[in-house]
Amino acid sequence: MQQKRTIDHVLRATWQAIAKMYNEEALKSDSTMATGFALLSIDPNEGTPSTALGPKMGMEATSLSRILNSMEEKGLIARKPHPNDRRSVLIHLTDFGLEKRAVSREFVLQFNNRIREEVDKEALDQFYSVIDTIQNLVNNKQIFSNTLKNN
Repeated sequence: MQQKRTIDHVLRATWQAIAKMYNEEALKSDSTMATGFALLSIDPNEGTPSTALGPKMGMEATSLSRILNSMEEKGLIARKPHPNDRRSVLIHLTDFGLEKRAVSREFVLQFNNRIREEVDKEALDQFYSVIDTIQNLVNNKQIFSNTLKNN
């Protein structure tokens, strides 16, 4: 019996397949998808405040802390005091981090270009429209907003 396709199942299964694909490619460069995502989320010129990185990546502080510690150990990043706020830390990419960032960027561009070869612009625009609607409904807490009131 075939399981009924639900929107959340399709999103989750697709994201898991994409994450697996990225992790397999990243492994070839002794990296992970999470590290690549972090490298792409750090401003290559100015650095990024550590407090802004978690929300930017949609990650909890504990998970992000582990990734940043690992990246620092591998020489991908350096933590420096924020010049305007000594209580804050800026995450900067090292030269090695910039090299690995370029590799991660190529993976993302290759993925996007391949999808664009297979999916026409109109269908892709519709996909983005649907995803934007889902994100807005979730972010504005409009999915389960009435559930608690009715129980």
